[in-house]
Amino acid sequence: MNLEVRQTKDGSTTLYVPELNEHYHSVHGALQESLHVFIKMGLEATLERLPAVRLLEVGFGTGLNALLTLQHTLASKAAVQYDTLEKYPLAPEVVAQLQFDKFILNPELLDFFGPLHAAPWEQPVAVTPHFTLRKLETDLEAFAPSPESYDLVYFDAFAPEKQPHLWTDAIFQKMYDCLAPGGTLVTYCAKGSFKRSLKTAGFTVEALPGPPGKREMTRGVKP
Repeated sequence: MNLEVRQTKDGSTTLYVPELNEHYHSVHGALQESLHVFIKMGLEATLERLPAVRLLEVGFGTGLNALLTLQHTLASKAAVQYDTLEKYPLAPEVVAQLQFDKFILNPELLDFFGPLHAAPWEQPVAVTPHFTLRKLETDLEAFAPSPESYDLVYFDAFAPEKQPHLWTDAIFQKMYDCLAPGGTLVTYCAKGSFKRSLKTAGFTVEALPGPPGKREMTRGVKP
């Protein structure tokens, strides 16, 4: 894909895809969005009930969610097994243009940014004693997870109107089945059709306050 690096309103960078007229993150703040939707409402909420988390991310993208999750484990010492799907890995020259050093002010954390992107695909890599990364170069439709193999899903696919095939009843049934009881799915999306798909799969749906620039986000919980 043709990609353009764009700065968002909080100073963090994202990527823009002209073919889809779509950004990888919120233009109101990529960093703020990731911290609110995935770390606060997803990871931190899950760690309130579990000492370790088996996590699936739909859309590795720039690696921002992975980096912020790793940051949390450095402080909390909670163990995270981080599996992430990405059909279109970024080229090294694109990664170099993201300039995470301009808005990630923790030098220790920046030391991990390159290794996250350079980690080999299809195999687990112990990035730290508390964070194990497994990158899978595949799309969500082809992915076949084992039942109840995850505790948390970061659903960070492009918006439903851009990639409708990733927002179907069948997809969210797959997400429901791969979560253990009590497991959660978090996403920036708050569309009614998406929430109905979650309910059809069996999720209890929560409408939560969204990140800056967005009124709501969604969390689905497997009873």
